[in-house]
Amino acid sequence: MKKTLKTIGIVLGAIVLAIVLILAGFVAFLSIKEYKPDEVEAVQIQNAENTAEFSGDTVTVLSFNTGYAGLGDNADFFMDGGKNVKSTDEARMQANMEEIIALIRETGADFNLLQEVDQNSSRTYHVDQTAAYMSGSGLSGAYALNYSCPFVPYPLPPIGQVHSGILTLTDHSVSSAERISLPCPFSWPISTANLKRCLLITRVPIAGSDQELVMVNLHLEAYDDGAGKAAQTEMLFSVLQKEYEKGNYVIAGGDFNQTFPGGLEAYPTLETTNWVPGVLENSVLPEGWRFAYDTQTPSCRLLNQPYDPESPATQYYIIDGYILSPNVEPVRVETLDLDFHAADHNPVYLEVRLKK
Repeated sequence: MKKTLKTIGIVLGAIVLAIVLILAGFVAFLSIKEYKPDEVEAVQIQNAENTAEFSGDTVTVLSFNTGYAGLGDNADFFMDGGKNVKSTDEARMQANMEEIIALIRETGADFNLLQEVDQNSSRTYHVDQTAAYMSGSGLSGAYALNYSCPFVPYPLPPIGQVHSGILTLTDHSVSSAERISLPCPFSWPISTANLKRCLLITRVPIAGSDQELVMVNLHLEAYDDGAGKAAQTEMLFSVLQKEYEKGNYVIAGGDFNQTFPGGLEAYPTLETTNWVPGVLENSVLPEGWRFAYDTQTPSCRLLNQPYDPESPATQYYIIDGYILSPNVEPVRVETLDLDFHAADHNPVYLEVRLKK
């Protein structure tokens, strides 16, 4: 009996050791492969052959968190209190992408600021969405990664390979684009399989002027304790103010993962056990700057369940919008109500006038 117990103990010990070594090896693999972008990186402008110099004093912008075309009205998501890691088959994902492309073509905005755009991810069947959006819209594009991991090991089933980022599309000539890293609130080893948020800045020459139109595409932290969003917002304003002090026109837009002033009054938080956005106040704005957003239509929904506008558990948010420098005057801002069919966000359309 003692011999048998000893043998069992040896076998169990060997199994435990093997598991520990496998886990240690996997963590080491993720650590070696961890995406570690530089603080500032140049970004290539793709498909720029048919672009034209920007002129005039009116600018239109469309900001849209596309949810990697995988978070339509049929989807829920485990991080929001739902059950699924992936709710969309490839056919539905392709249909969502076609709907997004049709929207871009229909609105005809000067600039399209897209977030959560995949290039080579398990969750989107390794489809290059950046290429699809550029070819489908006929626009040039600048793309910056903010999530790159060879294998995200959680939950079960795991997320798998992810390469995702933010994409700016335009038919205007861009002189340069750059990726600026934002503070990351996650430490090792969580950081090895987590997002590395950034700003994507595109610089657009203005005909007959020494000034530039500076477009800033952003997607700030979501699932942190709030410190990450605060640090990223602080850095964002620092970057924007420096551009304005150069004499440039500055428009920053995207998914702030923070509700704008009046957003909670329009769409109160139903309960706090699931994801809750941060809160933006007008007091954080530098003098003369302003937010531009729409409280008449929600810009985002919680993914605790498939979309059901009749359900009392359907939570809405106002977390997508813009920041405008003092020399940019808002003319119109409207959240386009698409019933969250292709994504868990609604796009926000902006028209502004550049002050001379």
